[in-house]
Amino acid sequence: MQLSNKKNKQKMGRPHVMVIPYPAQGHVLPLMSFSRYLAQQGIQITFINTEFNHNRIINSISKSSHDDYVGDRIKLVSIPDGLEDSPEERNIPGKLSESVLRFMPTKVEELIERMISENNGGAVISCVVADQSLGWAIEVAAKFGIRRAAFCPAAAASMVLGFSIQKLVDDGLIDYDGTPKVRKAIKLSPGMPEMETDKFVWVCLKNKDSQRNIFQLMLQNNKSIESTDWLLCNSVYELETAAFGVAPKILPIGPIGLAHHSLQQESTSLGSFLPQDRDCLDWLDRKIPGSVIYVAFGSFGIMGKAQLEELAIGLAITKRPVLWVNSCGDQPPIEAGSDRIKVVRWAPQREVLSHRAIGCFVSHCGWNSTLEGAQNGIPFVCIPYFADQFINKAYICDVWKIGLGIELDERGVVPRLEVKKKIDEVMRANGDYKKRAIMVKQTLMKSVAKDGFSYENLNKFVNWVKLQSELTKF
Repeated sequence: MQLSNKKNKQKMGRPHVMVIPYPAQGHVLPLMSFSRYLAQQGIQITFINTEFNHNRIINSISKSSHDDYVGDRIKLVSIPDGLEDSPEERNIPGKLSESVLRFMPTKVEELIERMISENNGGAVISCVVADQSLGWAIEVAAKFGIRRAAFCPAAAASMVLGFSIQKLVDDGLIDYDGTPKVRKAIKLSPGMPEMETDKFVWVCLKNKDSQRNIFQLMLQNNKSIESTDWLLCNSVYELETAAFGVAPKILPIGPIGLAHHSLQQESTSLGSFLPQDRDCLDWLDRKIPGSVIYVAFGSFGIMGKAQLEELAIGLAITKRPVLWVNSCGDQPPIEAGSDRIKVVRWAPQREVLSHRAIGCFVSHCGWNSTLEGAQNGIPFVCIPYFADQFINKAYICDVWKIGLGIELDERGVVPRLEVKKKIDEVMRANGDYKKRAIMVKQTLMKSVAKDGFSYENLNKFVNWVKLQSELTKF
């Protein structure tokens, strides 16, 4: 078990929250932002990562600035995930979830026991905040009598889908292992985005064993989070009013990245698994405002050769500048030596999307990317491929109407002319997509401003944590 920043000592009486994210980039980043917000409010944080991810985070920031990133109120702790000898399996969601469930509960339990022992049996943790997909972490906290909060890094609609599983079975839409019995589009409630049964979160894994594992894990998590004191969601009430109406226990606190926007820009990279190429910001400075197409498909964004080629050609024939984040490491087939297209391995996405040069976001529609694009008033071109991304795409295209989806051809590939057509449409000067995107941006900004829903919920949670600390003093 590895501990970093050892100078951080738990002080008696200080509110202390243990944060446990699911070990994937899209889960770690929002929970790190949440942790930094809590730290701003005077709360001590113990942040749990797998050893593999912990090392990637530490290696992605310079040693000289490590203490500046972590601060004196965040302790980074690492535990094994059981996949040390086969890191490639971490890109298989079913495999990773299975290993996490086998190895991590015992390690977290041992860590809490050690912390209690070092404090002579006294209470050292005011609350455990666990990723909503880690129901076992809620159960471990309950075993020690620790107060608990679940954090959903996805849209509230994704949680509502999980809560609706039994009804979907009863209505004959899915089998008991999650397999769709019919192929159709449904709405769980009026005002919620349309969902296709063959694109439900667990169905999109394309592997029957993984599908069954994730499906059963979701059922188990539903039971586990019933015992939580809080069910927090990195979302905005006004953008998901129908979903929050179906499940009023879910409290919006997002966009959590906006909630700590007063932090220094450098801190936004804490939690990133890869070093960020900040040179791309200088490249953007040289571009005309609103002219650049930003292309990024997240940490799992691996494309086939045919798709990569069609996308590259489609971007090229727009004749617009392109900033392309290609995390898989393969060089896209682009114009060699051209200053019009810049390819980087990883980018400081929040800063990129807030740059005046960005005019369009070609995205996989992960929830973090969805919020980060929306909070900067950027129109989308959507190419979802996995899990909740289809729900997010429906929000973007059908509910908020700030972007367009792309139709696949008979090969299951996004064709080049379709890429160009949709980009041209959303980037049209003074177009409706940009106007609506600005309106959504204003809604998100209000949510974290004083008296906003998210602002009030965050304040209530912080005050509650501090009260728990007072109640558990010895």
